[in-house]
Amino acid sequence: MGEAKVKVVRDQKQMQNFVRHLLRDVDAFDYMLKNDWFESDITRIGAEQEMCLVNKDTFKPACINMAALEKMKGWDWVTTELAQFNLETNLTPLEFKGNCLREMERENTEGLQKIRDVVREMGAEVVLTGILPTLRKSDLDLSNLTPKPRYLALMESIKEHSLRGDEHFELRLDGIDELHIRHDSPLLEACNTSFQVHLQVSPKEYVKMYNIAQMLLAPIISISANSPLVFGRRLWHETRIALFQQALDTRTSHEHLRERRPRVNFGNDWLHESILEIHRDDISRFRVLLGDVIEEDSLEMIAKGKTPKLRALQIFNSTVYRWNRPCYGISPNGKPHLRIECRVLPAGPSVVDSTANAAFWLGLMIGYAKNYGDVTKHIGFEDIRDNFDKAAKFGFDTKYTWFNDRKVSPQDLILNELLPIAREGLTLRGVDEADISRYMDIIEERAKAHMTGARWQLRAFTKLTKEVTTDEAVTTMTAAIAQNQWAEKPVHTWTLPEPSALEHYMPSKLKVEEFMQTDLFTAQKEDIIEFVAQLMDWRNIRFMPIEDSKGQLVGLVTSRLLLRALTQNNNLDNVKQSTVAEIMIENPKTITPDATLIEALKIMRDNRIGCLPVVNKSGELVGIITEMDFLRISVRLIERVEK
Repeated sequence: MGEAKVKVVRDQKQMQNFVRHLLRDVDAFDYMLKNDWFESDITRIGAEQEMCLVNKDTFKPACINMAALEKMKGWDWVTTELAQFNLETNLTPLEFKGNCLREMERENTEGLQKIRDVVREMGAEVVLTGILPTLRKSDLDLSNLTPKPRYLALMESIKEHSLRGDEHFELRLDGIDELHIRHDSPLLEACNTSFQVHLQVSPKEYVKMYNIAQMLLAPIISISANSPLVFGRRLWHETRIALFQQALDTRTSHEHLRERRPRVNFGNDWLHESILEIHRDDISRFRVLLGDVIEEDSLEMIAKGKTPKLRALQIFNSTVYRWNRPCYGISPNGKPHLRIECRVLPAGPSVVDSTANAAFWLGLMIGYAKNYGDVTKHIGFEDIRDNFDKAAKFGFDTKYTWFNDRKVSPQDLILNELLPIAREGLTLRGVDEADISRYMDIIEERAKAHMTGARWQLRAFTKLTKEVTTDEAVTTMTAAIAQNQWAEKPVHTWTLPEPSALEHYMPSKLKVEEFMQTDLFTAQKEDIIEFVAQLMDWRNIRFMPIEDSKGQLVGLVTSRLLLRALTQNNNLDNVKQSTVAEIMIENPKTITPDATLIEALKIMRDNRIGCLPVVNKSGELVGIITEMDFLRISVRLIERVEK
């Protein structure tokens, strides 16, 4: 998340002072580039591992990161992330040679195991996945924001700079299923967990290498996709891409075709001259969200021959989210250096998978630089942008436009062209041959099997939901993900979980939002009874909520009410022409989405009713629970007891 000591700047003079420092940082950056201040005789790699903390029994988010960190005092390599159910570790930068990849995997595995040992004592577990399948919309309430000034300031500033005219953020995604929801905070961003890989690049090579990184985003996404589910909906193979953009998108629609770029973006052109093009473009397009009192004057530092931290630029850069982020840092020897941070890689499916993804990207970066140099001569920017979107939506199941306007599938491209280039790139860096084989073989087998974390999750979820509820399906699947990760198995070797695999599923702790039916059939009170009767017969349902034109619940019709109306009136034709308003239950018993399943069951039992419409705080109908839903859970519990 970048700089920790930041705040929302409301004082005009403070903001002007911060912007002044931001501009001076750009000038200082420019001077250092022109006068060859940057380290260029060594190439390092690094990574950041984000993770989810879940309850060890329910596999739902466990908001314990601050308490866990209290038990990890002195571990400067582990830190917070946006939500209280996330943590992040920073892996040691390594020189890109020899056993660096195996060392990256070892350090990540050992660090995660140390964290697991701590959180297991707290009744929690660690899960690596791009988007946690058991995540609920209620988990993204601002009360679950990590209580640190930076995160509070960021949420506040994003809402203040929204152009929407209200305080809502929208998520609209279509895949196998569709998800159209509104949320009252940009904490939707916390759905995403990543494995962010860094490559140090010399200033002279930066333009060429950054363009290669842009071109490679699509195949990297296709081979590593691991985020297909959000709130029980099957969406994009790498839903993180769209979710991250929409979670922080403060734009609104306009009558005219004015272009406004989102803060999470791919970019709109190749890089041509230097890394400063990116920073100047971002500063030109986006307002400052966060700031602080900057004491260091970067130009004065330059005049003294000292390397400046460029803190104002660092703060600003941390609030603009390019999928290939330009990074500035200072090496242990005091020299500044440049990096490219690849942000599209999701967390998981396992540590060895994540390391293989990193190795593939790193090898391709070096291999393409050696074999092609300036890739802009071989493929258009519009094509790589289109490939990026296709990869995020469809993973392996698409076709790219590649060099010389050639159409090719991700599988063929990876197996026939990219893998040899990646192997060559790693060899050029002097990476151990055994490690090259270890990680590139995983990529090869994954491509041959057509099996990424996303495809595994989609297959597992579809299989499980044919036999169990959505909640039990995502819980069983998440438990299987964790089990395979602990066994350090690459995802192409995972088997699909069985419904019986989860021994301790506890539906009593479910919230209504996890259990309710949302594919609703409703009527309005002006509708004739015959229409409602036919609908209920066609759909084989016993309860029909009645709503107004704005989706507000106004009543309920049951099959018993219909039968009573038809049997107690001698004139059947008159009854059929009567309206729903004449027979419906007004002000029926309801429940809210954040209530528990036990609360719903008690209301239905105490009032001897067969269903409960689910309404939000404003009275809008959002779902329904019926006695048949409880019957399904009861059958599963009885089956589990018998086994």
